[in-house]
Amino acid sequence: MNKVRNKKIRQLMEVARELFWKHGLKRVSIEEICQKAGVSKMTFYRHFDNKTDLAKAIFEKIVEQSVQQFKAIMADNSTTSEEKMEQMIRLKLEGTNDISKEFMQDFYNSPELGMVQYINEMSGKVWLEMINDFKEAQKNGWFRKDFKPEAFFIISQKLADIANDEQLQSLYNNPQEVVMELTRLLSYGIMPRNEKKE
Repeated sequence: MNKVRNKKIRQLMEVARELFWKHGLKRVSIEEICQKAGVSKMTFYRHFDNKTDLAKAIFEKIVEQSVQQFKAIMADNSTTSEEKMEQMIRLKLEGTNDISKEFMQDFYNSPELGMVQYINEMSGKVWLEMINDFKEAQKNGWFRKDFKPEAFFIISQKLADIANDEQLQSLYNNPQEVVMELTRLLSYGIMPRNEKKE
């Protein structure tokens, strides 16, 4: 029974993520999620209070998977700084794949959903752990020794607000391109500099 229940929860989360990413949080109904997932509303409410609760569960799962992948990248001693950065950027791209403008607008411009505050709180906890990984990477020479990982993460958090800027979004085809541009601008600034004079 547990296995079936877990399968139903996974199905709900996969379908909801697809619908949320495509249409935003507000435009998707619980009925639509349940119907597409082949799960009853009773099952939905047995595990989630509402759509926001489901969205938070989806985000937690994504963060958990991303942290594991990030740690694997950082622990791989066979890759160069450039390769690590490319893998991290690819990881970021995969995490934002298929996100629509509607999702971004709902996410950032709907304080009643409580998603921004929730994600900022969760990100803060994750970042404390990741800062230690970045400091270790600095010791290994993978990143500049003179940058502060704490500042990197504070700036990363502020970039989320910039990514939602309508003028900036108008320069790109989709939200993923905006996120990736900002990620590259920030990330390559922490790479070690070649101090040799040519």
